Amino acid sequence: MAKIQVFYDYQCPFCKKGYENLIELLPDYKAVEIEWRPIESHPRPENYSPHTDLCIQGFYIAQELGADISAFHALMFEAVCKEKRNVEEPEVLADIIQGIIDREKFLNLLKSQKFASRVNENNDLAYEKEGIWYVPSFRVISPEGRRDLKLDAKGGVGVSIEEMKNFLDIITKIL
Repeated sequence: MAKIQVFYDYQCPFCKKGYENLIELLPDYKAVEIEWRPIESHPRPENYSPHTDLCIQGFYIAQELGADISAFHALMFEAVCKEKRNVEEPEVLADIIQGIIDREKFLNLLKSQKFASRVNENNDLAYEKEGIWYVPSFRVISPEGRRDLKLDAKGGVGVSIEEMKNFLDIITKIL
């Protein structure tokens, strides 16, 4: 089985489209496992809004509570990219996801900062170790630990569905 790390930011419209394309293609690639790695395109202390660090923590909370991750992603992309909701406010974030996660459990875990370190860990992995400049970005982790197979977005363009399909085809043939 091939494992792909997907680096993305909920405030990035190219990531939203990349996510939608990947979800559309995945049913044809049953031998591909996804490891979601949410990051911030412009991490703090950059003065760029909205910061999605609470969304990232929310992803890990959703995962821990057994929520539907596809539904979580869809809600986050919709709220941030399309509706321009203020996801820097915990209460707003709790309102967005309340249909898939218990609101009080979510707010308590968010307040606990249990997953706060994951924001910096993912950002460091993307920017310092993987050399990612644009998102969405895809890294294959082979069973042997090889990490040379990758697909990176182009600035202001993203990744097309054709590029993604070709990438998935190559992975499934090699691994």
